[in-house]
Amino acid sequence: MAPEESAEAAPLLRSFERRFLAARALRSFPWQSLEEKLRDSSGSELLLDILQKTVKHPLCVKHPPSVKYAWSFLSELIRKHEAIHTEPLDELYEALAEILTAEEPTRCHRSYLLPSGDSVTLSESMAIISHGTTGLVTWNAALYLAEWAMENPAGFAHRTVLELGSGAGLTGLAICKMCRPRAYVFSDCHSHVLEQLQGNVLLNGLSLEPNVTALAQHPGHDTADAESPRVTVARVDWDVVTAPQLAAFQPDIVIATDVLYCPETVLSLVGVLQKLSACQKDQRAPDAYVAFTIRNPETCQLFTTELGRAGIPWEEVPRHDQKLFPYEEHSEMAILKLML
Repeated sequence: MAPEESAEAAPLLRSFERRFLAARALRSFPWQSLEEKLRDSSGSELLLDILQKTVKHPLCVKHPPSVKYAWSFLSELIRKHEAIHTEPLDELYEALAEILTAEEPTRCHRSYLLPSGDSVTLSESMAIISHGTTGLVTWNAALYLAEWAMENPAGFAHRTVLELGSGAGLTGLAICKMCRPRAYVFSDCHSHVLEQLQGNVLLNGLSLEPNVTALAQHPGHDTADAESPRVTVARVDWDVVTAPQLAAFQPDIVIATDVLYCPETVLSLVGVLQKLSACQKDQRAPDAYVAFTIRNPETCQLFTTELGRAGIPWEEVPRHDQKLFPYEEHSEMAILKLML
């Protein structure tokens, strides 16, 4: 591929790479742009480059997506090639043959590239909702808040973060790798989610403290040159956790993403936020940020109404500029800053 062609193809390659590694829906890929590029070129270099950026990507080889997903992607890539070029491309068929002989694993992976060149890889449930919880997959608002945090790292640097309803762990892992917090507490109440969280923390090269007591027993880790934060995974049931138990985490910042999916969770969340408002550290309550996708305006309205009843002021955080992760373009998302 000529240098000028390579430069023109770079955004397309980057789009395919990020979407494939994150196992986004195939309909979200820029197939039309690919067809236009293929018509303008008689060579196969672009398709071979896409192959290296997707199925053959080192992250994909080490932490593969589902076999069905890889098969569907390669099949579509082959269809696009055959619709324009009559000569088969052996490398595509060889890659497909490898996929066809592979067994479907019990778990699949998604990987998200970070601006530093590092990445976050998650092991996730194959089903959207399994084991009675929505916490086993990554939702759009988790990506959105992670982007905002990386654009505002100073707000997290050398501070202790408590995340409510951590799910698969994307937001927290990105913050741990990019924003240099002093300590990070992932939390959830479902045993399957907690087990997966622990696995994803270790998968991304972070070490785990056994409990919050161990987390608080290392004041020497507060130094600015600490390489990575102290991390723990905690069971927090919003309906039964007490204010002293929350205070034991000593949070400077509290975050939550995509937890406004029904009225019951809204009421539970506001309840735990009220308890957190009593968690004074250095004579002040922690900052709190809640990110969510606006699926049902009535549920979002309920949240702000209940915040008012609880006496918790809030303001909407301005939309951030950078879009690092491949989430649905049409999703309407918001981040609220709460003054506990």
